Amino acid sequence: MQVRDLLLLLALILLAATAEAGKNKKEKAKKDGSECEDWRWGPCVPNSKDCGLGYREGTCKDENKKLKCKIPCNWKKKFGADCKYKFESWGGCSAQTGVKTRSGILKKALYNAQCEEIVYVTKPCSSKIKSKSKGQSPPLLS
Repeated sequence: MQVRDLLLLLALILLAATAEAGKNKKEKAKKDGSECEDWRWGPCVPNSKDCGLGYREGTCKDENKKLKCKIPCNWKKKFGADCKYKFESWGGCSAQTGVKTRSGILKKALYNAQCEEIVYVTKPCSSKIKSKSKGQSPPLLS
């Protein structure tokens, strides 16, 4: 009988501790978070140069916040790091201009970024001629 009472007491203590831990998490979220739901976020501004770690400022009514952000250093696109696009395959090489083109359709705009619905990107045509026989070994001479 005492063992059963001891197990019941232990179960009640664990239940109370779990409930208290859940309450602390909710209180932390309220402290760190905000009641405001209509945040307006600016672009990611790198700490130095034009890429790397930086911050993004947000405003909502009378509140201001800064969030850490990062712009990849290989990201030199004119349409910004907050606009995510789904791109088609590269088109053929134009003999007149020496470039090939592809288009991208907006997939997601992060932090309410102002993004173009469709973007076009170009790159120089490769001067190398790629062989079509990938994965095939050359014929053996006997």
